[in-house]
Amino acid sequence: MKTIINKIKNNSKKLILALVLISAFNINANAQRFVYVDMEYILDNLPEYKKAQEKLDDVAEAWRAEIATKMEDVETSYKRFQSEQVLMNDKMKGDKIAEIEAKEKAVKEYQRDKFGPNGELFKKRQELIKPIQDKIYKQIEILAQEKSYDFILDKSSGIQMLYANEKYDKSAFILAALKTQ
Repeated sequence: MKTIINKIKNNSKKLILALVLISAFNINANAQRFVYVDMEYILDNLPEYKKAQEKLDDVAEAWRAEIATKMEDVETSYKRFQSEQVLMNDKMKGDKIAEIEAKEKAVKEYQRDKFGPNGELFKKRQELIKPIQDKIYKQIEILAQEKSYDFILDKSSGIQMLYANEKYDKSAFILAALKTQ
């Protein structure tokens, strides 16, 4: 029930934001010019972005495989412990359990270091993707200045566009400019 209410609240917020933007545009309709781009379309059609994304996917997959191997080792150690524990005294059992728990903790820490919010994958993404995004934003800025646009919206972002006339879509222009650099 709470998730439905939250969805309604989120959709209401987006609708209110869209109405505020539309109202702002209508107040000075003659003075303000706006267009939109589709960042998803631009990124999907940039070979350098595809290469960077493939590199990220390869790195992530290698780390996932490494984590899976380490977790298999933890599981193997635990199964071996279960079969051998009848031959162990309490101290040996405690030591073995502590050893297995330490291995599992190390694997989880490794996973967090690689995939966590500030992990290596995030840093690698910043290293590979941010320069591409910066080039796109620079080209958008050039377009805005050359054509005297006041606003350039991103069609693929969280702001919902209730209607978008294709003549205001400048994605292909940005993509062509990026490809000629």
